[in-house]
Amino acid sequence: MARIAGIDLPRNKRGEIGLTYIYGVGRATAQSILDQAGIGYDVKVQEWTDDQLAAIRTIINDQIKVEGALRSEVQLNIKRLMDIGCYRGLRHRKGLPVRGQRTKNNTRTRKGKRKTVANKKKATK
Repeated sequence: MARIAGIDLPRNKRGEIGLTYIYGVGRATAQSILDQAGIGYDVKVQEWTDDQLAAIRTIINDQIKVEGALRSEVQLNIKRLMDIGCYRGLRHRKGLPVRGQRTKNNTRTRKGKRKTVANKKKATK
């Protein structure tokens, strides 16, 4: 099984798709990694030799920030925004959409499950 950056890559996927299972590696980055390593995009992960796997590991370790280091950098960036109190930081702090989406109808991903508020009962005369 191919293990890169602490992630077990799926064996039966093509190389460029399998590398995207690593946090911080998308399709374009995966293609550039495979180009540098001299491996075709269509070669499946289980067909990689040990030399090819070692080449991919060295490229990822030397040139790309992935997994834990990238996650911590993103969290530090969000914390910095919240600390300086900018608009984006306030939106993060309140748990609302950050990038200008409307919140009247569709924002359940950020707000979470609906919290129903009961109507006020009318006083009887």
